[in-house]
Amino acid sequence: MAETDLMQLYSRRILALTTAIPHQGRLDDAQASVQRRSPQCGSSVTVHLSMADGRISDFAQEVRACALGQASASVLGQAVIGMDRAGIVQARDQLRAMLTQDAPAPGAPFSDLEALTPARAYPNRHPSILLAWGRHAGGAGQGIRMKRAGPLRGRPGARALGTDGAQAGRHPCVAGQSVRPAAWRAATAGQWWSG
Repeated sequence: MAETDLMQLYSRRILALTTAIPHQGRLDDAQASVQRRSPQCGSSVTVHLSMADGRISDFAQEVRACALGQASASVLGQAVIGMDRAGIVQARDQLRAMLTQDAPAPGAPFSDLEALTPARAYPNRHPSILLAWGRHAGGAGQGIRMKRAGPLRGRPGARALGTDGAQAGRHPCVAGQSVRPAAWRAATAGQWWSG
């Protein structure tokens, strides 16, 4: 990578985003936590979230990534509270298309992602940029760590989520019993972000 390319990739705008990552830290009363790691660069992001009425009601993130991954997480954190799954998925897909298909940057409230446009030419940086945006966004990730553990009940043939994430993405129930509301909210919040 030439020095001028490096300067363009790590612009002042990107570096400014890295110094102000919103909702940095842990969320002690999160309904679910999802950890993602990019095997290509070692970057990792852990998202802690709670939901109410199908929208993110509380959010925190632990970001250990390069400047590009931090900038992306910063833009996400600026607008994530109050968003529903469709809005996050749409922004994530637009970001991916911007990086891989020369599509325009996502619109408001995620328009600051335009600062990452120079990264199009560096596909090895894409997984870190997409890391904070959820499952299938940027490579292999780890699963859900449930905050409200306990027996989950529900539909026949369904399987419970493990605290180690081994069965992340599966229905959070055990055959023949009813679902506990707090446990159901935790499981669906985690699936919402990782699925």
